[in-house]
Amino acid sequence: MASPLPERRLARRRLILRQPLALTLMGIALCGCSFDLGSLMPEKEKPQEAPKAAATAESAVSAGNVTEAQAHTAKAQSLAKSGETAAALDEFNRAVGLDPYNAQALYGRALIYQGNNQHDFAVADFSAASGLNPQKAEPLLGRAISYLALGKVKEATADLDEASEADPHNAQVWTARGQAYERLGDRAKAAASYNKAVALRPRDDAARSGLARVGG
Repeated sequence: MASPLPERRLARRRLILRQPLALTLMGIALCGCSFDLGSLMPEKEKPQEAPKAAATAESAVSAGNVTEAQAHTAKAQSLAKSGETAAALDEFNRAVGLDPYNAQALYGRALIYQGNNQHDFAVADFSAASGLNPQKAEPLLGRAISYLALGKVKEATADLDEASEADPHNAQVWTARGQAYERLGDRAKAAASYNKAVALRPRDDAARSGLARVGG
């Protein structure tokens, strides 16, 4: 029996050739989102929620890990901003290894995976970051863009619906939502989203082009 992998790859290739919107969305994610989101503070609470019966030595190690993870995260963010993504990925890996609850490291690593077209890995990290910071728009936006690259348009629209409720003043979310609904063939919702994006950011060329395509 033939492996489904070649078919899946061909389907993705056809989708990319047919719909260049995914590349535009990738630009939204990588250019519009910061690696050191102020709204995604490192999660200190989770390690401290360990059972009270835990040994003092283990608690001390945990606290030390959190501090060390934050240092690796800061270094990774600096490297990423300088374009040294391979080195940044190593630092994010160290940070997550030390503190699996570090939402900033998970989010930053997800952006790098996304930039490397490793969308399954990106989805996993965006999901973890979103779980640690419910109702934050940025991880939802990032995950939606990777879902679109994987051809999972319905999952993307669900994330973007949630992101638009979490941060209704985020023009990037509305632009991406418009493109997702355009992919689904829902011109009314696409137009409404593009209109929101243009109202928030009049020079948003992607939103204005989308609005022209759907006739909003």
